[in-house]
Amino acid sequence: MGKSKWNVDAAHSSLEFVVKHMMMSKAKGVFSDFEAVIEADPENLEGATVEFTVDANSIDTRNEARDNHLRSADFFDVENHPNLTFKATTITKKSDSNYDVTGDFTIRDTTKPVTFNVTLEGLHKDPMSGNQVAGFSGTGKISRKEFGLTWNAALETGGVLVGDEVKINIEIEAHKEA
Repeated sequence: MGKSKWNVDAAHSSLEFVVKHMMMSKAKGVFSDFEAVIEADPENLEGATVEFTVDANSIDTRNEARDNHLRSADFFDVENHPNLTFKATTITKKSDSNYDVTGDFTIRDTTKPVTFNVTLEGLHKDPMSGNQVAGFSGTGKISRKEFGLTWNAALETGGVLVGDEVKINIEIEAHKEA
């Protein structure tokens, strides 16, 4: 198919995260506003250009007080660091539709390498527009402490309020640019 530019369809895409809360449950949230630059051959992602910019202010955990705390200097400090970014540096094919996508992930002023396991979920022609459409899903995880997100509170019974490991789930529908 060859390398082409692809536009993310935000209405059919999502960027979600999960973190342990009180050592026993899971707090989930989304970033509702993000953009991506994707130049790829979806039938072989090796050599693709993949860059994400996420509006940190768009965080939504379905709890306004928690969202405002996450926007504060204790966590994302959106006033001084409005975006989270990811830029792929290495893409390794693991099977016909599965890849390891490693890149530079930046939160606040800290950049660390992170690897996402990405699967090409399908490639079809949109019956309405006639354009090619590709679906991708990806999972990864980070240590929030490694990115300077160290705020926490001790629990009376031992342990901490917020876990360190953050799981990230990405679902992307991308349309080939005409």
